Parts: sequence; C-alpha cells; structure tokens
Amino acid sequence: MIIIIYILLGLFAGALSGLIGIGGGVIIVPVLVFLFGFSQQMAQGTTIALMVPPIGILAAWTYYQKGYVDVKVASLVCLGFVAGGLVGAKFATGLPSVLLEKIFGGILLVIALKMLFR
Repeated sequence: MIIIIYILLGLFAGALSGLIGIGGGVIIVPVLVFLFGFSQQMAQGTTIALMVPPIGILAAWTYYQKGYVDVKVASLVCLGFVAGGLVGAKFATGLPSVLLEKIFGGILLVIALKMLFR
C-alpha cells in the first residue's frame, strides 16, 4: 500500500510541476516531512535523488554518502512524477494564464504557511 502512496505522491507532484512549472521538491519535500515523518535532510536528499537523471546528480551523491537518500522511495515517486508531469502539462495548456497564476500563488502560499507555522 505504501508503494502506491509514494507513486501517487510522484503523480501529484509531477502534475503540479507540469501545471504551474514548480519543482517537484516544493511539493515532495513537505509531504515527506509532514506526512511520512522524514527528516528535512532525508526528504531533500530523496527528492534530489528522484530528479537525478540528469538534474542534481552531485547533490544527490553528497546526500547519499551521508545516508540521507531513500533510493526505493525516490524511484517510486519518480515513476508517478513522469506520468503526472504529462497530465499536468496537458491540463495547464488549456487554462487561462490568470487562473494558472492564482493556482500557483495559492499553492505556494499554503506551503509557505504550513512551513512557517508548523
């Protein structure tokens, strides 16, 4: 069951990335910290690792060497992220710019408030 949840996280983050152009880490890191109880370092290292090909390979290697990468989770979330990115991009291209700006700002605001007032 947890495998499906990690893949769904990737799908959701990929869809938002395709929809509003934010990096997956804006979604994935907070979810791994708040929902799955990861440390900030483990969440960041795992998120960077899922984006390795080709982004972040040296940063991911640094986190991995310190023990802050869950390779299995990074791989599973990556599967969902690829499909989600396509879905989000297809949806976003049909929305008006003003609506996309509001969605983008709202998502960033919710994340910022959650991070500030945890």
